[in-house]
Amino acid sequence: MEKVAIVVLSDPKSGGEEALGRVFNALATAYDCKQRNVAVTLLFLGTGTRWAAELVNREHPAHQLFTTVKDTVAGVSCGCADVFGARDGAATCGLDLLSENKVPGTSGLPSLARLAGEGYTVLTF
Repeated sequence: MEKVAIVVLSDPKSGGEEALGRVFNALATAYDCKQRNVAVTLLFLGTGTRWAAELVNREHPAHQLFTTVKDTVAGVSCGCADVFGARDGAATCGLDLLSENKVPGTSGLPSLARLAGEGYTVLTF
């Protein structure tokens, strides 16, 4: 069975169209996988952890798509959310803080190595 892990790294604070294009395409890929019954998991890492608070805004252009694929979201990187000030936004959205990879000096990050080991193709946006 095909499995896809989608990692969002783009920064919504960059203010550019590129960041919106990246998150939109990440969400669209998650939607495509869902429609094709491909196992999919969506993760927010790095400055991408800031997207959680943005995407729950009903006025955001990607809000409806995010709502459609929210069930595929594994969560946000705990360590990255701490560094980039996104922990509260993730918690407010009800997204899990992922901390399986106990990187020294952090509160932990998701394990991309585990996902790859489980046969996931990892895509980054």
